[in-house]
Amino acid sequence: MQTFDLGAHGLRELNRTLHELNGSTNQTAWEIVNPKGAHAIAVGLDAPLDVTVRGSTGYYCAGMNKQATVRVKGSVGPGVAENMMSGAVIVDGDASQYAGATGRGGLLVIKGNAASRCGISMKGIDIVVHGNIGHMSCFMAQSGNIVVLGDAGDALGDSLYEARLFVRGTVKSLGADCIEKEMRPEHYELLADLLKRGEADHLAKPEEFKRYGSARKLYNFNIDNASAY
Repeated sequence: MQTFDLGAHGLRELNRTLHELNGSTNQTAWEIVNPKGAHAIAVGLDAPLDVTVRGSTGYYCAGMNKQATVRVKGSVGPGVAENMMSGAVIVDGDASQYAGATGRGGLLVIKGNAASRCGISMKGIDIVVHGNIGHMSCFMAQSGNIVVLGDAGDALGDSLYEARLFVRGTVKSLGADCIEKEMRPEHYELLADLLKRGEADHLAKPEEFKRYGSARKLYNFNIDNASAY
């Protein structure tokens, strides 16, 4: 494992070093020490790296991630895994607002709580939150899945498209066009896989969750094109 001291060498040098690893090297395991809440740590990665951040970070940690696995042994500021394409981001602590915003793929795991607007405008990402999520989460969420083992705040799924929302706890209120939906066998199967990948299968069972989705009243939905949503 390669160790990078962020306090000694700086953020620009860290991200430059990681960006130069294009998959042709065996130096794929990295440990970042002394992050001290720095912003934009490990952004824009595009290689099968395994990066561990030893401490809490500022905003946009692991933003635009592609292929890499980024583990944060602490909490994260706003916009963690923003616009992630693939790979995984695993946060041991809490996440500030708009975690996983606009994410198009990959897996975001938050083992603490997530603040407001978690999963806003998500476009294919899978998000598993072990704790609670704040208000306006999944606003305009287009596709992908979010699993919440705790509670959800006000206006969950406001102006939702075709993302699937699974909540085990209570929902303070549902946003415009978001309704509770039936849990069918395929949803239990999907949820079991998400809980396992999200390192939460020992904490909850699929049967404990409710599913929420779009009532399809705010946009033009055509059942013949359902697979495209």
